[in-house]
Amino acid sequence: MKHEVDVTIVGGGMVGASLAVALAPLGLRVALIESIAHTSADQPSFDERTTALSNGSRRVLETLGIWSAIHEQATPIRKIHVSDRGRFGFARIDAQELGLAAIGYVMPNRVLGRALWARIADQPAVNVFCPARVESLSMATDQVELTVAVGDDRHTLSTRLIVAADGAQSMVRTAFGVQATVADYHQTAVITTVLPQQFHQYTAYERFTSDGPLALLPMSDGRCTLVLTLTPGRAQAAMHESDAQFLAEVQARFGFRLGRFLQAGRRSAYPLFLTQSAQTSVGRCVIIGNAAQGLHPVAGMGFNLGLRDAACLAQLLADAAREARDCGAPALLAQYDAWRAQDRSGIIGFTDTLVRVFANPLGVVRHFRNAGLLAFDLLPPAKAALSRLSTGTARASKLARGVPLI
Repeated sequence: MKHEVDVTIVGGGMVGASLAVALAPLGLRVALIESIAHTSADQPSFDERTTALSNGSRRVLETLGIWSAIHEQATPIRKIHVSDRGRFGFARIDAQELGLAAIGYVMPNRVLGRALWARIADQPAVNVFCPARVESLSMATDQVELTVAVGDDRHTLSTRLIVAADGAQSMVRTAFGVQATVADYHQTAVITTVLPQQFHQYTAYERFTSDGPLALLPMSDGRCTLVLTLTPGRAQAAMHESDAQFLAEVQARFGFRLGRFLQAGRRSAYPLFLTQSAQTSVGRCVIIGNAAQGLHPVAGMGFNLGLRDAACLAQLLADAAREARDCGAPALLAQYDAWRAQDRSGIIGFTDTLVRVFANPLGVVRHFRNAGLLAFDLLPPAKAALSRLSTGTARASKLARGVPLI
């Protein structure tokens, strides 16, 4: 079976699915290829984890018509408290001081995935191949041809543009010969939910310890998402501890600001790396989301950065469709590269520096970061700058400004 399409998205996780929703009304023929159904327990993009959405991401989802379907499941973050274990310095950010209803929102991944795929199912312009895998790719100057396996069937797709949204180990990126650098943080994130004795008051906590950061994000019913960063050996041990042992360790690292931790959910472990694609486009391929950059979760900016990739690309493709231009032309890809460069490098640099500075055991470094937290807490302009950083360091897309693409 042969198909001619304008845009083929490989990867139907949160970023790839968001792009498919954004492209659906533009008059483009879109193919979406995903190897694992979004309803499957094996789908890593829509597992039990949660995602911290910035206000910019909320606005993108709102403009796409997704937010109305999920906002009741979103928990607002109204305050952020940052501290360094064993030191007196801390920093606080309050949404009210910044004139915001919330600094961000905590969203269960399964809820977001279900809403995105429900919208895709209603879009005749999006031809979905799932569960499916790309068996081969061949590149020409005017198109890319793919062979896609869906069970025992084989489909041949000719596409003007292919979008690599297939994660940090991107097969598409590799097929196009684009290298990616991988820095091992030698840390593992143990993620679960915990129920504290006291209500979280919609506060997110980031606490840096000698083994790595600990984050608590507010959830519904008074629960919190816990992201506990440990050395690989400690993480392996933590996965096999009883709930009582595990909660005792969390208590020792976090303290009693929320009283005692009463319950813990099922734990999952994820090794942490910084992955950076050497390019964000090549030939007729654009690389977005985790395929372009996989970040440490310390600042919660990974999905937000990937969603901005999708929003910017969607705007360029909307312009091309309106003017009947080739959506895979070199000029369009060059525009995308230039648009995303500053935002991408800024967020990667900020996140990586944050991890390395707070992981440094040297006393002088700990002294200066402690002083830095205190200074930050006293400087409203610094807090406003951090709030702006979470929405992107470059010009905002139409979707992020609440402007529909058509």
